[in-house]
Amino acid sequence: MVSRVRLYFLFLAALIALYYLIPINGRLLWQPDETRYAEISREMLSNGHWAVPHFLDLRYFEKPVLGYWINTIGQWLMGESNLAVRAGAIISTLLSSLLLAKFAESLWRCRKTAYLTAVIHLTLLIVYGIGTYAVLDPILTLWFVTAMVCFWQAYQACERGKKICYYALLGICCGLGVMTKGFIALAVPVISILPWLLTAQRRVEIILYSFLAMFCCSLTVLPWAVTIAQQEPDFWHYFFWIEHVQRFAQSNAQHDAPFWYYFPWFIAGSLPWLGLLPGALYYGWRYRTTKAGYLLAWTIMPLLFFSLANGKLLTYILPCFAPLALLMARYLRVSLTKGNSAIKLAAWINILFASLVIIAAIAVSPWGVMDKPFWPTTEIGKFVLALLAFAVWLLCAYLALKCPRFGWQSLACCPLGIALAFGSITPASIILTKAPQFFLQSTAQALRPSRFILSNDVGIAAGIAWQLKRSDVMMLNNRGELAYGLSYPDARHKFISLADFPAWLAQHRASGTISLFLKVENKALPPSVPPADRVVQQGRVILIQYFPQ
Repeated sequence: MVSRVRLYFLFLAALIALYYLIPINGRLLWQPDETRYAEISREMLSNGHWAVPHFLDLRYFEKPVLGYWINTIGQWLMGESNLAVRAGAIISTLLSSLLLAKFAESLWRCRKTAYLTAVIHLTLLIVYGIGTYAVLDPILTLWFVTAMVCFWQAYQACERGKKICYYALLGICCGLGVMTKGFIALAVPVISILPWLLTAQRRVEIILYSFLAMFCCSLTVLPWAVTIAQQEPDFWHYFFWIEHVQRFAQSNAQHDAPFWYYFPWFIAGSLPWLGLLPGALYYGWRYRTTKAGYLLAWTIMPLLFFSLANGKLLTYILPCFAPLALLMARYLRVSLTKGNSAIKLAAWINILFASLVIIAAIAVSPWGVMDKPFWPTTEIGKFVLALLAFAVWLLCAYLALKCPRFGWQSLACCPLGIALAFGSITPASIILTKAPQFFLQSTAQALRPSRFILSNDVGIAAGIAWQLKRSDVMMLNNRGELAYGLSYPDARHKFISLADFPAWLAQHRASGTISLFLKVENKALPPSVPPADRVVQQGRVILIQYFPQ
């Protein structure tokens, strides 16, 4: 028994190392999200503006400050590396999995279920994809998970002292969520608890104790809220009306998408455990008046809430997969005692998925049916590596089918080939536009002595600032998400329109080299850009330089 426990923990440690540590630093930072969060935290560490986030030396009010603090700690401890940029998301994901495992053990008094919860959560495709990507949602998910666990423990506690402690922790976690990504941290726990609360006992007690949680939440946020209001009086107006009301409710919200947008991603994100999804949801519904019903409401209600909002991003539904991992683990544990039907179904789904992807990869290869293949003939090695990565997926699914004794271990390893090879199979055409580091690494030497650097893409501008460790990059003809920061009188010099650029160039050219780093359509240079002394182009990305005259 002891040896089996050790083997389980060795297997889990290997999964963490292979998925969340070894390949991470080799993956370039993608724009706009990763380059943005990397640069904001770098500037915070560099300029000491800890209360007010700045981006390219501009006020940046899209998000509160806690997520940047956590990312800044990662860079402070680990240096300015790709792994350091993603450390906040990775550590938050690992802590969420650990907390879910402990919660599973307290719910069902079963260590095997707790262990399966951690394995399933860490290897869910959407959890791994977002959990190793430098965004704030994994950090926010950690606060959600902690808050929901605290509420359940508070409800179950018999002693008043424990109830007060757990409700206070619930409020603190909600406050930390507000400081990470805003008021959505209050809405999601409430809508997740509400359906279960309608069937639960002692509702008056819950309502009374909720005031304690709200008080602790307010105390958590208050010091920073007052500080930023004193330094930037317009922050809360912009953050509430633009970043919350407009993004989620108005018809012109950012990232507008139809109601059903999340449902295909919910299904795809459940791989390689998709075969457990129907049984897990049915289990939650069948026992909806018990702890399983609490987990089901926690899964479904945020999904419906974000589906009703006009503004949608894939990362928003990440919190739904925490309780889903608990339901899947419990359903799998019960299924294993009755046979291996759930494992077999999951294995067949993964065999089908991997086979279809391999066929699709061949179809978009140089030997496929497309006029412009996904991988050109110069990138045959990447195509072969992609086939091998999905062959690993197919092999692991086949082993899960043929060796039921190691079925769930094999399923956990299905995405491993993609995790290890992702940075090496992405075509250069995508890397050039999504990962500015790729082009910047070969042009950094020429860019460094530039007196002025301008870009027409915010993500690329952030990549330049991160790579060169300078935040004075200016915007050319495109304000993007920096429009609000650029509207301040002391920041208007950081934007140049394309029509004004020739005159601005003539005025500033004598002061030093001027470099434009542009993303263009149809690989064509904008006709209004004056003739340059040096032009370097790779795909849709162009470096244009004007030397002093």
